[in-house]
Amino acid sequence: MAGIYLHIPFCKTRCIYCDFYSTTRNDLRQRYVRALCRELALRRDYLRGATVETVYFGGGTPSQLTEKDFESIFQTLQDVYGLEHAREITLEANPDDLTDDYVQLLRHFPFNRISMGIQTFDEQTLQLLQRRHTATQAIEAVQRCRQAGFNNLSIDLIYGLPGETEEKWKHDLQEAVNLHPEHISAYHLTYEEGTPLYRLRETHRVNEANEEDSLRFFTLLVQTLREAGYVHYEISNFCLPGHHARHNTAYWQGIPYLGCGPSAHSFDTDSREWNQASLTAYIDGLEKNERPFEAEKLDNDTRYNEYVMTGMRTRWGISLEKIATDFGTKRLDYLRQMAHPHLQRGKLIEKEGRFCLTEEGIFTSDDIISDLMYV
Repeated sequence: MAGIYLHIPFCKTRCIYCDFYSTTRNDLRQRYVRALCRELALRRDYLRGATVETVYFGGGTPSQLTEKDFESIFQTLQDVYGLEHAREITLEANPDDLTDDYVQLLRHFPFNRISMGIQTFDEQTLQLLQRRHTATQAIEAVQRCRQAGFNNLSIDLIYGLPGETEEKWKHDLQEAVNLHPEHISAYHLTYEEGTPLYRLRETHRVNEANEEDSLRFFTLLVQTLREAGYVHYEISNFCLPGHHARHNTAYWQGIPYLGCGPSAHSFDTDSREWNQASLTAYIDGLEKNERPFEAEKLDNDTRYNEYVMTGMRTRWGISLEKIATDFGTKRLDYLRQMAHPHLQRGKLIEKEGRFCLTEEGIFTSDDIISDLMYV
């Protein structure tokens, strides 16, 4: 089992909080798609023949691609890797891109999951963030996808936004629940250095949510979505039963994946690679059958820490048997020692041979995970 991530770096405009690699140079899109297809072909052996079960178009804004772009990419995927066993193929999309015509276009391709970046339903905040859509457009985009037959929709929300109040967050959550998407991702806003939002905070034009408010927002998030029937299966992710994000879950479970496109990361269980975060360098390199990238061989301690860091974020936790088998009894003894006080306080639980966070433990997950990591 393996996944493929395709980074589509194009955006019409850039949101003020985003630090993912993206560009507004849409004039390079056609050359980029050819380069992306070339990378997919050149790296056909990276996954060592593993069956591709998930494909994820992320960005950037993948909904900036055209019909011909999708035709080229899917033909390459089919020819090089095969899509016969792909259980989940996701497209990230901006709500305002999902017009009637574009949604119908998507139905011609094997997408079976749409992930929509809504972020908030508050119009004033959407304008501050420089999002291209309105709340009405977001609601209509979800309805349009439903009418076209998409039955696996995910929406992204952000909380702790400038000017956020409990009433605003309640409104966002209620609007999200009313849309009844199969999946909801909700992330606390982070002020990434170098972004316009970071500069606004540094010049005191916006204020960051304090710890007390952040905890209250998170508590409201968990309670509201649980009451609406959603499973809290990862700290920032909720789904209706059976609709967890298979691609992202594979990341958290240490399953190999191939990442193509500028800034994309790949993982083969032994090492990690990442492409240079430059569209022009990426295109120029691939046109010469060269790929500008860096790589890191993962030692035992790094692999252990990554497994703990990602696995503990999920409702499945980490397997004690896997720890012993993959990292040795010394690491298992260390893990048990460091976990003991958290087990005693009821923030961790051991069940079916796994350590998992309790509901109380989720609220202090960063501290717990830090304790369990090997330093």
